[in-house]
Amino acid sequence: MTAPSAAEIARAAAVLRSGGLVAFATETVYGLGADARNPDAVARIFAVKGRPQDHPVIVHIPGIEYLERWAREVPALARALARRFWPGPLTLILERAPGVPDAVTGGQGTVGLRVPSHPVAQALLRAFAGEEGAHRFDGVAAPSANRFGRISPTTAAHVRADLGDEVDVILDGGACEVGIESTIVDCSRGEPVLLRPGRITAADIARVSGVAPRAADREAPRSPGALESHYAPRHPLRLVAAEAWDKTLAGIRSRRAVLSLREQPAGDASVLWIRMPTDPARYGHDLYAGLRALDGCDCELILAEAPPPGPEWDGIRDRLCRAATEA
Repeated sequence: MTAPSAAEIARAAAVLRSGGLVAFATETVYGLGADARNPDAVARIFAVKGRPQDHPVIVHIPGIEYLERWAREVPALARALARRFWPGPLTLILERAPGVPDAVTGGQGTVGLRVPSHPVAQALLRAFAGEEGAHRFDGVAAPSANRFGRISPTTAAHVRADLGDEVDVILDGGACEVGIESTIVDCSRGEPVLLRPGRITAADIARVSGVAPRAADREAPRSPGALESHYAPRHPLRLVAAEAWDKTLAGIRSRRAVLSLREQPAGDASVLWIRMPTDPARYGHDLYAGLRALDGCDCELILAEAPPPGPEWDGIRDRLCRAATEA
């Protein structure tokens, strides 16, 4: 894969400024981007994805120096987390600054901000902002570049398969390194609250903040990926505990496809069996591509083996639990 040229990046930035949609690689998943200060452009994201209007989107900014343009207040906690993890797969929830459109916040008083580390995303954000970082063009709203609630895209081919010609430009940055969405931490209430786990774990947050982040509660802002059903394939998916795996496998008579940490047994009749890596970082990288492969085969049911315990698996466990559509 050849990285997008400077001319292609410049063209994509111009498309964003004109109200168009640009899908681009980040280190987590591919984002479907629009000018975050243009409500009509952001509305196109919701229309293309079929996303509920009150579901907030993350605003991607070029660097930490852009925080005050979007956040009314940046507490010491948020600044410490940004210094440690940006650019990278962490989204911070902060009180929104005056003038931040309801279109990106879902009408809430908070806004989600992230600085991605992927070179294509960085090049696009810098080109969009311009050399002087003009205030008019300083953030790109970008949820995952797929149909709402379905498996997130980790390659440009996934974006094309899901959205086709509804995107004005697709910037191909290869397969995403992390492979699952960013960790989301609410910093708007005086202490860290973990709204969505990801590659950056609760323990990583605690090492910076000095306290373990609390779990989301009823007072937590709405955030991306928090619905009970999300990241789901079109075929029903059943998540099976490791201790129940052999019994469940033996009892399934329908045409099944399998995502497992184990080798396929000799004589197994599964339509497709994908053995996943035992390293959580590699597993996360491969997860959505694996689910898409299983979803594309001629099966009736997808069986997924639950990942091991441990905080390093929390992000993967969260995605599989939300993708599961059958008990």
